[in-house]
Amino acid sequence: MNDLLSRRHFFTRGTHLLGGTALASLLGNSLAQGTNSDDPHVTHFAPRARRVIYLHMVGGPSQMDLFDYKPVMDEWFDKDLPESIRMGQRLTTMTSGQSRFPIAPSKFKFTQEGECGMWINSQLLPWLSKKTDEICWMRSLHTEAINHEPAIAAMQTGNQVTGRPCLGSWASYGLGSLNEDLPAFVVLVAIPSNREQEQAIASRLWSSGFLPGRHAGVSFRSQGDPILYINNPPGISDQLRRRSISGINRLNELGHEALGDPETLTRIQQYEMAFRMQASVPELTDLSTETEATFELYGEDAKKPGSFAYTALMARRLIERGVRFVQVYHNNWDHHGNVGGRMPSQCRDVDQPCFALLEDLKQRGMLDDTLVIWGGEFGRTIYSQGGLTKDNYGRDHHPRCFTMWMAGGGAKGGTIYGETDEFSYNIVRDPIHIRDFHATILHLLGFDHERFAFKYQGLDQKLTGVIPAKVIEELIT
Repeated sequence: MNDLLSRRHFFTRGTHLLGGTALASLLGNSLAQGTNSDDPHVTHFAPRARRVIYLHMVGGPSQMDLFDYKPVMDEWFDKDLPESIRMGQRLTTMTSGQSRFPIAPSKFKFTQEGECGMWINSQLLPWLSKKTDEICWMRSLHTEAINHEPAIAAMQTGNQVTGRPCLGSWASYGLGSLNEDLPAFVVLVAIPSNREQEQAIASRLWSSGFLPGRHAGVSFRSQGDPILYINNPPGISDQLRRRSISGINRLNELGHEALGDPETLTRIQQYEMAFRMQASVPELTDLSTETEATFELYGEDAKKPGSFAYTALMARRLIERGVRFVQVYHNNWDHHGNVGGRMPSQCRDVDQPCFALLEDLKQRGMLDDTLVIWGGEFGRTIYSQGGLTKDNYGRDHHPRCFTMWMAGGGAKGGTIYGETDEFSYNIVRDPIHIRDFHATILHLLGFDHERFAFKYQGLDQKLTGVIPAKVIEELIT
């Protein structure tokens, strides 16, 4: 990274560095991926999506209660899941001790919607049901991870081991920022209305990993000041703050000249960004400029800081102002029990806001180049965990199949891709590994996943790793 080197370090690298620089200038920036050129800003081909809003449902939504309609299961109520279907699958410790695995059909009403004929839980998702022809449905995602922490890490970073760059950091690195007064990558954590069984959401999920620190996600708080310590302390003027930051930065520059540590440059950039954000963030988070029609679209909860509706509206405002990647987390989808009681409140939180976000982006002419992603880290089992009645049941983790959806940004609306067996347990057609999902997302952003890399510890590190991955062309317009 030439811009991270002092003059002393640059010249001690010798003639090989100079020759490589000359060669790069002859070959062009399109080959720069993998050479650690910070912020390449050059895609391999024309991107379909310039921005991303990723809505992650923490805990793993139950696919057969929302999007993977299995009416035959009504005939299997309280019967044991056949071993020929389970095939000795590894189970979590929460159900591995059960003496039997009774089938729990979904209690909710499905209808077939749109010209695409998508079967969807219209009882709990009446708003989203109106968007079936604009959404690309993927019913055959699968992963190896069976517990939350490694599964979320794999979904966000491509690896079950934490500490690697997440998808938002890769997007920031590859595409850069559209607004120097705001980060390229922002994280919002919504507060669910039901808080019965939440999972921990660790900041390492939006870490930049081995990428330069400036590409880490900046978390905006749900309530109070959006970012801690960004405002001046009492009695400190903007002029004094500017002088203080300039002095600190000069000391950091001296340290960088002596040691060449790239993290020192990151610190300088963070101070400067924080100072610029003092002016931009108050306007960003002031929803008084939004019309009543907008609040009617998103629902009254959009006026409530921290709600999912509020974060969905904030996500639109962020990308509208040039943020490249907005990651929204919504908790409490870990349905080990009380699906009948909790699923309605979870869907009520997200249904109208998801519809509104797509409609709002469409009305503003932004949906075509904004990719919206919705999904969790894995699916749920068709068999019940714990007690079972026709009105209530629980479901354990299930990595073999789950459903996600995308809209806008080059995703092919009205597509229903992938198929599972009658038990929503095994994939029978068109599987999508999360590596394939990541390869497809990068493709929509204009990057070849096999060439989009960053050299670290002597290797060209990639989001999709070393195991082959493929772009799912059927999902792309």
